[in-house]
Amino acid sequence: MRHPIAALVLVVWCLGAWTAMAKAADILAHIDLSDQHMTLVIDGLEMHHWPVSTARAGKRTPTGIYGVEAMHRMHYSTLYNNAPMPHSIFFAGNYAIHGTDQISRLGQPASAGCVRLHPDNAQLLYELVRARGPQSLTIEIVP
Repeated sequence: MRHPIAALVLVVWCLGAWTAMAKAADILAHIDLSDQHMTLVIDGLEMHHWPVSTARAGKRTPTGIYGVEAMHRMHYSTLYNNAPMPHSIFFAGNYAIHGTDQISRLGQPASAGCVRLHPDNAQLLYELVRARGPQSLTIEIVP
């Protein structure tokens, strides 16, 4: 090989980039709109399976793959009468994963588009992401 140092630098750089990508997505929140459940995968292992509430009729929860845009321990909706949104993890503009006091509605569509969780589960997810960094969470929402 003509440039062994350059080849070595390239290999080291590729390994570093791969490691960074692997660490950046060590938490996956897989949200299935059809069954109204979130599966939380941590370091490649399914750790939690929680009921959620997503968009009710006439509203929409966006599908796709997202990262964290912002996090707020307590947020009050500017769109819906200052509704409390504890442990909010925003992922697509005004859409967030957050706790709800409407626990009896979990497992069925009920929100204006956000992904609602039991407050204990929202807090657990929030604290996990806060501890590992926002870049550690990938949010995947499927129809």
